[in-house]
Amino acid sequence: MGALDYISDFFTVSSSTRKTKRKPIQVTVEIKVKMDCDGCERRVRHSVSSMKGVRTVEVDRKQSRVTVTGHVEPNKVLKRVRSTGKRAEFWPYVAYNLVTYPYVTQAYDKRAPAGFVKNVTQALPDPSNPDERLTTLFSDDNPNACSIM
Repeated sequence: MGALDYISDFFTVSSSTRKTKRKPIQVTVEIKVKMDCDGCERRVRHSVSSMKGVRTVEVDRKQSRVTVTGHVEPNKVLKRVRSTGKRAEFWPYVAYNLVTYPYVTQAYDKRAPAGFVKNVTQALPDPSNPDERLTTLFSDDNPNACSIM
């Protein structure tokens, strides 16, 4: 039956010739939006929850964060939030413990919520630098470190 199924695919006749659009995969979009009051929060929540494909909307006013989960495109969600009159951008922060050097000039942000720093690419120190060699010589992370201590 495998050969007949394969051949029958070439001879199928369908009444509609329109192409079907692929659904976007389920994504989680995090957006930073400054919200001052319950009205701002309600307006942002309503504008995003009325979008097609949205499953959940979580608003955290203390962190100025909106998390949208569903079959949506991130740019459309950002555009919809901006249509409420609020300044919005994609969530620019990552957890503090995921960054190698959290107090680098570009990463540290005073306005970031507690436990978060900016998501920037960080240059790793040059391993051939003499200062770096001395600091890693006595490091607990180095398995070949000096064991005199």
